[in-house]
Amino acid sequence: MIDAHHHLWDPARREYPWLAGEALAPLRRPYTVDDLRAVTKAAGVHATVLVQTVSSASETEEFLAIAAAEPVVAGVVGWVDLAAPDVVDRLAASDGPLVGIRHQVENEADDDWLLRPPVVAGLGAVASAGLAYDLLVRVEQLPAAAALAERLPYLRLVLDHAAKPPIAAGEWEPWASGVAALAAHENVVCKLSGLVTEADWTGWEVGHLRRYVDHVLDVFGPSRMLFGSDWPVCELAASYEVVLDAAIALTGSLSDAERLGVFEHNARRVYGLDASGETPSRG
Repeated sequence: MIDAHHHLWDPARREYPWLAGEALAPLRRPYTVDDLRAVTKAAGVHATVLVQTVSSASETEEFLAIAAAEPVVAGVVGWVDLAAPDVVDRLAASDGPLVGIRHQVENEADDDWLLRPPVVAGLGAVASAGLAYDLLVRVEQLPAAAALAERLPYLRLVLDHAAKPPIAAGEWEPWASGVAALAAHENVVCKLSGLVTEADWTGWEVGHLRRYVDHVLDVFGPSRMLFGSDWPVCELAASYEVVLDAAIALTGSLSDAERLGVFEHNARRVYGLDASGETPSRG
């Protein structure tokens, strides 16, 4: 089993602007490799993809060093300044199992940020480097993500957290239509991740998530879905094992082969992980 989306951080080492506010106070402590090893071992997860948390090249370097030393971390989705004129050289200089790039586009005020010419050029370099690009976007940014997918059909795009559906509010549109339009592009896959924290943190049930999960399974298909815990963010609403159990329950209608894809094989294919979960050369 592969967890295709989790984080590590240490507030004593750097600032995490998104952790501000009283609601996120429980997360403002270090989450270490030792913590990761404990929760994954208990859940039966044998490999993970460690995902960036801030726009920091130094964090990416630290994550790559962790992945090189820790067997459970099979790959890193890091950060690079996509608009930098030397972005090609920066990507080539990365040392370690870099499998993807992400920027927290959801924090950009410009809903068309992904379509800015320097960003598109940088994403072309990401594709040429054999890397995936994780899409962390708001619902309002889904049209730009779909336009990007059409413009760069050779770039593997990974939609994080199913674009954060408004589960707690019980809303449906424009999220459902936006996700469906993005899924129409075959170079986009979707992570079954981050949904418990889009629901009511203290009162959610698996049934509250089902309509949204059924929709992404329908528009993407099981072969373009991959499981991610979003640990430790998920701890605001549920433990690691509870999140995994919910994902297993929500994919209960799939065949054994389809579930094997969601929980292992699709992550291997999308991020270039071999059968052991380790990272081969890019391409």
